[in-house]
Amino acid sequence: MTKTTLVEPQAADVGQPVLGARNAFFGQGISWAYLAGKYSMVGVLIVLIAVATILYPGFLSSGNIGNILSQNAAVGIIAVGMTFVIITGGFDLSVGAVYALGSVIYAGVTLQTGSVFVAGLAALLAGIVAGIANGALVSLLKINPFVATLGTASVISGIAYIYSDSSPFIVNKIPEFRDLALTYIAGVSLPIWILAAAFIIGTVVLAKTSYGRNIAAIGGNYEAAWLSGLRVKGLSAGVYILTGGLAALAGMMDSSRLGVGQADVGATIALDAIAIVVVGGTSLRGGEGAVWRSAIGLLILAALTNVFYSLNVTQNWQLIAKGTIVVAAVAVDALMRSRRR
Repeated sequence: MTKTTLVEPQAADVGQPVLGARNAFFGQGISWAYLAGKYSMVGVLIVLIAVATILYPGFLSSGNIGNILSQNAAVGIIAVGMTFVIITGGFDLSVGAVYALGSVIYAGVTLQTGSVFVAGLAALLAGIVAGIANGALVSLLKINPFVATLGTASVISGIAYIYSDSSPFIVNKIPEFRDLALTYIAGVSLPIWILAAAFIIGTVVLAKTSYGRNIAAIGGNYEAAWLSGLRVKGLSAGVYILTGGLAALAGMMDSSRLGVGQADVGATIALDAIAIVVVGGTSLRGGEGAVWRSAIGLLILAALTNVFYSLNVTQNWQLIAKGTIVVAAVAVDALMRSRRR
């Protein structure tokens, strides 16, 4: 019997199979079908940009691009953490509540102490604690992540309302509070720099480190990952801690941008983050995906929303379009998986 040697793929997508090809690509065993599937959303984004430029001539102006990225920086940062969670085969529906909690704590503690630094640490700590709770419920107690994070979302939301006494914290006498959102470096707002850093670091960690490969292994086959000696419980819990911290940071950024912290924000941000990840091509079944894909998903949905607003398309039709795109992305993922079997 011939011994088979398994070679670990060094690809930009963790968990992606390297397929033997009928059509070789630069001498590597990667099929054109694989490449088309992997980069299809890049093509969609290019077509969307071309169409958007025709329909809205000012679409590619530096001002409009800056507005698109600034307005979507918060949900984009959450999507980075959500990518890690979904690759492990999980969900985190509590990010909207953590986002709101980060918002009210950042504003409330700033008013109480006068220090945005202390307020920022408090908000981030709250997000990390929420992530620890989610991680413990999912990885230690084995509660379904959908149910666990749905429950914690309610608890965290209640805490945010109690802390704020169901009233917004308006911060208008501490100028430093707005620095997180309104500071510009080299002509680019700080939230955009933070968004770019989150995507770059997330991409490198997930694609080029043993941690990223271990995350994909858990999502691909939990039992096999455990039998191979991976610390599956700690790794699984860690992605929820990461996402909790990022969700709190996102809440801080938007609180700074608006000058107010309130508990009734973030109602749809969890679904928006999941939509970004799914549209980007990360599989809801776990084991496959990439942070750079989520960046593409963010740009697609953000550009589409921008064009809709420029054309005065009503919110109702925007919801229909977004839902259709998400369902189509999931359907394509299911079809490609069935063809690989």
